[in-house]
Amino acid sequence: QVQLAESGGGSAQAGGSLRLSCTSSGSIYNSRCLAWFRQAPGKEREGVAFIYTGGTPHYANSVKGRFTISLDAARKTLYLQLNDLKPDDTATYYCAADGTNWCPEFEIAGYKYWGQGTQVTVSS
Repeated sequence: QVQLAESGGGSAQAGGSLRLSCTSSGSIYNSRCLAWFRQAPGKEREGVAFIYTGGTPHYANSVKGRFTISLDAARKTLYLQLNDLKPDDTATYYCAADGTNWCPEFEIAGYKYWGQGTQVTVSS
C-alpha cells in the first residue's frame, strides 16, 4: 500500500509562484507514472501534469509554460512548480500514482493511489 502526502499549497497573488510537494510512503517504481490533478469548486477534477518515472513530463495546455513537474526518486517526492499563477489556477491540487506498469496519463480512473489534496488560492 502506498500513501501520498501533499504539502506546499497556500495563497498567492496573480503572477506569483508556489511549489507543491508530494511524498510517497513506498517506492515510486511501483508506478509507471505520477501525476498532479486539480479540482476547483463546482468543477470536475482535471489533469494538470504527469511524469513517467523514467522522467518524461507532459502538461495540460492550460498550464504549459507556467508549471513544471519533476520527480526526485531518491526522496520519493513529486514536485509541481507553479509560476505565473492566475486566479483560474485556484483549486485543490492532488497528486496521484498509478500503481501499475502502464501510464494512465490524464485518465483519473487509472490512478490507484491519491493524496489528500492541498489548497491553492490565487487572488487577482
